[in-house]
Amino acid sequence: MKTSLPLTRRNFLKSTILAGTAPLLLPHRMWAAETSANEKLALGFIGMGKQNGSLMHGFIRRSDTRVLAVCDVDTNRRENAKKTVETYYGDQMKSGAYKGCATYNDFQELLARKDIDAVVIASPDHWHAIIAIAAADAGKDIYCEKPMAHSIHEGRAMVKAVRRNKRIFQVGSMQRSSSEFRVACELVRNGVLGKIQRVEVAVGGPGAPCDLPEEAAEPGLDWGRWLAPAPLRPYNSVLSPRGVHDHFPAWRNYREYGGGMVTDWGAHHFDIAQWGLGFDDSGPIEFTPAEKSGVQSGARFRYANGIEVLHVGGNGVTFLGDKGKLYVNRGKFELSLDGQAKRDDPRACEQVAKELLPPNAIRLYKSSNHLSDWVNSVRTRKPPICDVEVGARTATVCNLVNLTYYHRQVIKWDPKTESFTGDTGNPKWLDYEYRAPWKVEV
Repeated sequence: MKTSLPLTRRNFLKSTILAGTAPLLLPHRMWAAETSANEKLALGFIGMGKQNGSLMHGFIRRSDTRVLAVCDVDTNRRENAKKTVETYYGDQMKSGAYKGCATYNDFQELLARKDIDAVVIASPDHWHAIIAIAAADAGKDIYCEKPMAHSIHEGRAMVKAVRRNKRIFQVGSMQRSSSEFRVACELVRNGVLGKIQRVEVAVGGPGAPCDLPEEAAEPGLDWGRWLAPAPLRPYNSVLSPRGVHDHFPAWRNYREYGGGMVTDWGAHHFDIAQWGLGFDDSGPIEFTPAEKSGVQSGARFRYANGIEVLHVGGNGVTFLGDKGKLYVNRGKFELSLDGQAKRDDPRACEQVAKELLPPNAIRLYKSSNHLSDWVNSVRTRKPPICDVEVGARTATVCNLVNLTYYHRQVIKWDPKTESFTGDTGNPKWLDYEYRAPWKVEV
């Protein structure tokens, strides 16, 4: 990642925390020592909304991790996170007076700490790449919420940063750590449904331009830093709710900060389609817009083997083959073969695999807990179940689906070079315009 404003570690601490501050580049060689198996993994959390609050609750209860710092541009949220951490650890120590969780408004200050091994990022989507690349360059391992990238170029830049710094990166597409989804993909991979004819991915619609009216500023919120690198606009509580909130904010509905449900839920369900069809390191070759404009579903895309994926309304993933079909969702597993229902109980999916898969069947990476899988990967230095390349490929599918809604054009795509082909598309669509001086370069 390159910026127009050079920063060194020496002058960084003197820099301002205004929205225009450039990202800090921290050499990997400065503090990249691995954590030994008998040490607690020291964690920092960036973006303390509902999702990272949930993730943090999972990590503070582990005996092999320790939360040392939290970061948020909202004073109330970061102080609430600090209180949560210190209250829990204080209760565990029977003292009730634990004071070991630092707070930061600027993620760069958190990344500058040598004693933090890894970070958990759950900021709005438009911040993911900048924070994650800086974290990788700082020698930190990373858990980053989905969708991993806000643009196609961002995804590739994140992969390169992780690889050059030899970091472990887990994407929060945690359905891969649920048995019903893994078994569904194993059944598809092993031909139990016969030749796959079509996949229907049911998620909500694409993002929309932000048109929210101005509201009075929220005291304690660094609004400029919340926005950067997105376009400058007045504050609205829909984007950053006031104080500590217990819901998922609607910033994800707007193109400047997210990609609607196509990227939000698509990073789960399109991800399962990719996994089941065996395209974790590749992708489709053609994207076709919905027949009508202004609709919330109807786009489709096709892989080189001819299999088509249709974006439909609802929620879940349906694989349709010439021998049967399988609908899978969280807590749902509905399999029918030759027109007859075989199983509809997600708790029985492992038994289905035993019955229908041969001894030499293709078996997929098995994880029963997404957080544990990441921690184990940090220890072993082996890729986790949803590695950065997987996340980038899934985010690319989601972003390309959105491009068909935004531009109403057929897009031909080369997944190997990650470029438009056949005189379709526009290279400018691979990225979006950042507010200066922020910039991500591949």
